[in-house]
Amino acid sequence: MSAPATPAAARTWQLTARPDGLPTHDLFALRETPLPELGPGQILVRNEYLSVDPYMRGRMNDTKSYVPPFALDQPLEGGAVGVVVDSRADDVEPGTHVLHNLGWRDHAVLDAAHAAVVDADVAPLSAYLGVLGMPGLTAYGGLLRAGAFREGDTVFVSGASGAVGSQVGQIARLKGAARVVGSAGSAEKVRLLTEKYGFDAAFNYKDAPVAEQLKAAAPKGIDVYFDNVGGDHLEAAISSMRVHGRIAVCGMIGAYNSTEAPAAPRNLAMVIGKRLRIQGLLVMDFADMKKDFVTDVGGWLRDGSLTYEETVVDGLDHTVDGFLGLFSGANTGKMIIKLNA
Repeated sequence: MSAPATPAAARTWQLTARPDGLPTHDLFALRETPLPELGPGQILVRNEYLSVDPYMRGRMNDTKSYVPPFALDQPLEGGAVGVVVDSRADDVEPGTHVLHNLGWRDHAVLDAAHAAVVDADVAPLSAYLGVLGMPGLTAYGGLLRAGAFREGDTVFVSGASGAVGSQVGQIARLKGAARVVGSAGSAEKVRLLTEKYGFDAAFNYKDAPVAEQLKAAAPKGIDVYFDNVGGDHLEAAISSMRVHGRIAVCGMIGAYNSTEAPAAPRNLAMVIGKRLRIQGLLVMDFADMKKDFVTDVGGWLRDGSLTYEETVVDGLDHTVDGFLGLFSGANTGKMIIKLNA
């Protein structure tokens, strides 16, 4: 089942030094990296779409975490969808589209066992990096399990126009939330939340203090807070929480590039009297929910009750531009890098 000869090298993005604060372009280099010959059970993939995600910023620090830090002067990693152009795996033919984790490059050699076959006839290939991929499962499991969502809850989502937040709000609505509130960083994104995603209320966190705007949007309080931002958003949510409220902490993008400790939340003592539960989450926590996730989200996509946005950056050369754009609000929905543009 051999196809064309393996290219001699891949173009790969590499981190050349650890960032201090917000990363800058000079910390990245696009280099030629030799590709190995295919071994038994391996495939050569020509990547078509790459994912850049906020969590990648944490892997650029040389600190102990739930995944190892990115190695300097080695190809970076991340979600990717591509087409198999050569195969030594009996069950994966050339021409098959696969999802894998060797992104930030144009070609990758990997074990077929570490790739998942995806179908472009079921959904656009880029959707497997977003609404039907890691961000989607994070939203689904994070709300329903970590947030212990119940029908009739009032839900607040920060960073609500992003790939995860926009899906959290829609799932809450579809599962019977009494009220869904979101925050975003522009008037355009606020309109998107209410007009396209069906949020009951939304506000621009830059317009006024978050606590003030949240109380106006959810005057009776909130039951679930899905945190993508941290800082003043978390502090505001704690103040607005009802007794036995749940906080699902997915990310704290507001502090990812900070060189100082955050000033907020300053009201953690409220956790005691309100008997709040705060739970961090990782997508790997929800592997057993994947079947239900695909069934629910696939059905909602087919009947049009759930929708999504993508911000597409063209070309491998602009991968770092797309990544850094995550921290300046350049994306609406999932940030995608499209190769061969």
